[in-house]
Order: sequence, then structure tokens, then C-alpha cells
Amino acid sequence: MKTWRDYVRRVVPYTPGEQPNQTGMIKLNTNENPYPPAPGVVEMAKHLETDKFRLYPDPTANVLTEALADFYHVDKDQIFVGVGSDDVIAMAFQTFFNSDKPILFPDITYSFYPVWADAFRIPYETRALDENFRIRREDYYGENGGIIFPNPNAPTSVYENLEFIEDILNHNREVLVIVDEAYIDFGGKSALELIDRYDNLLVVQTFSKSRSMAGMRIGFAMGNAELIKALNDFKYSFNSYTMNQTSLVLGAEAVKDRAYFEQCVEKIKATRSWTCEALRELGFEFNEPMANFVFATHPKYSAKELFEALRKEKIYVRYFSLPRIDNYLRITIGTDSEMETLIQFLKGYVK
Repeated sequence: MKTWRDYVRRVVPYTPGEQPNQTGMIKLNTNENPYPPAPGVVEMAKHLETDKFRLYPDPTANVLTEALADFYHVDKDQIFVGVGSDDVIAMAFQTFFNSDKPILFPDITYSFYPVWADAFRIPYETRALDENFRIRREDYYGENGGIIFPNPNAPTSVYENLEFIEDILNHNREVLVIVDEAYIDFGGKSALELIDRYDNLLVVQTFSKSRSMAGMRIGFAMGNAELIKALNDFKYSFNSYTMNQTSLVLGAEAVKDRAYFEQCVEKIKATRSWTCEALRELGFEFNEPMANFVFATHPKYSAKELFEALRKEKIYVRYFSLPRIDNYLRITIGTDSEMETLIQFLKGYVK
């Protein structure tokens, strides 16, 4: 007889970054922001109307979409919000990637893409990055069911300019192109300025990195109103109340403080700059990083051994045991003090 086990949908799951909880640790493995959220978020959190927790949140997420529309100078009907950019992209996969043709994304990229494709039974093909970890634009000119790529890329931190993105869009007018901009605030120009010219472009961002709110799980997409309506229609058929009360209110507060947001981003970029200089002096090699992390290799030392040596010192970085990148470490940019500790350890290890 058949059992329930015969009908389980089996996929290879996404492997999240390790979340250690140790006294004195330095956590540089999950690209979180080392600084607290905006002061307005902290203050609002002290005065939450907990009586409202018994009520369902606003299904339109109006307070947050209004704040985002104001910050990015777009119409409210061009904004879609979800429970982290993972939720937003997963909904976009289910909403738009429904042809028999394979969707395309790079071979070295955010490792959730193949997980979603498998889970939702979406055919896909990967396109190999070149020897410098850059996307070959011509690989995306052929017939396909849609395209997605991070910009800057994860885990390589490589950024492609707007001319590149427009070229991809012009060669793919009949399918959706998703530009996943989780790290865009740390380098380069956003593709947001293209959404009014290309009705097939969806730009996805997150509060987890530059806005210091990974724990609140807030992501959003920007595109033309027709795309956003399609996403909302799917959301309402799936779960009307995707965003909780607390995330909506605190997320809106985070968006209001542009000065604090920009200050934190500049601090991280400054720390990234001197960290890169120190790593180069130690012999590490990497592309110019455009995200809040460095993707580095050393010609004389095994990345896995470095990873284990750092871990013993309670310094956590990310190691990927994957083809082409198994001798690289992804190092999140932390505070100046955290990065100084990392560099001091490496000075004693790399000789």
C-alpha cells in the first residue's frame, strides 16, 4: 500500500548561515548589519500598542508601503511587501514563472534560487559566471521562462551596471526579469530608475542588511503597478496577513530616518575599504566588493582551514563547499573593532 511518505515533496533545502550564540564571539558569517536600527525604531518599540496584537494586521500593509513609496519616490501601487525578500522572491517565482521554458540564473549565486525552483516545480538552467565571477550577458539572450540574479551578486559581491541590466531587459522583453538588490545600498546604482521604462522588471530589496532589521523579516519589491497587482492577487490567495503588526510599524519608522540610514551605510563602506587594504597586504585576492562583505581567497592557504581556525577563535565567517568557490571565504563587514580583531588573527596565521 502507498503511504504518506510516497507523496512527500522532496527538495534539497537551503542551508542558512550558522547562528552561534557564544559570549565574546565575532559574527561575520550572515551579512547582518553590525549597528542597531534607527533610533526611531528603538523608541517606537518601547511604545508598541500591545492591545492591537489580538487583531489581524492590515493586509494592505499601508503604513509600510506609504513610507517606502515616499522614500523611493514611487507610487504606492508600485510597492509590494513581504516577510523578508525571501518571501517576496518566492511569491514572484510562483506568480510569474509558470511557463514550460526554464528560468535562468547564474551558477554561483544566492543558493535559495534552485531551492525555490525545485519546490515549485519550475524548470531552470544555470549560466556559468566567467573567470572573474561576472555574468556573461549573452548567456541570457536566448529563449527562457524568466531571469533572476542578485546585483551585487551573492556570494561574490560583484556589481553589474545599469547599462548591463538594460541590455538584459532589452533581450528579454517577453519574460519577467528580477534584480535581487539585497546589497545595493553598499555599492552601485539601483535598477529602480528603470521600472517605468520596462514593464517586465521587478526590483527586490530588503531591510535585513542596510537597515539593520534582519530579525523583523521585511522585504519589498518595486515594479510597475500591473506586476505589483499580480503579486498581491497571489498573496491574497495564499495568505492575506503576511506582515505582522510589529514589522509594519517598526519598518515604517526605519524608513523615515534617511540620515541615520545613510550614516550607517557610509560607516560600513569605510570599514570595508580599510579591511580590503589590510586583506590585500596579507596576500588575499578578491574582486572589488560592492556589498557589505568581501569574498576572498588566499593562494597559499586553504579557505576551509582558515574557516576552521577562525571558528576556534569564535570568529565566524562563511565557507561554501561548492564547485569553483570552495577556496573562498565570505567575510561580512562588522564594526571597526571586530574587523581589527579579524585582521590581527590573520596576521598571526598568514605568514
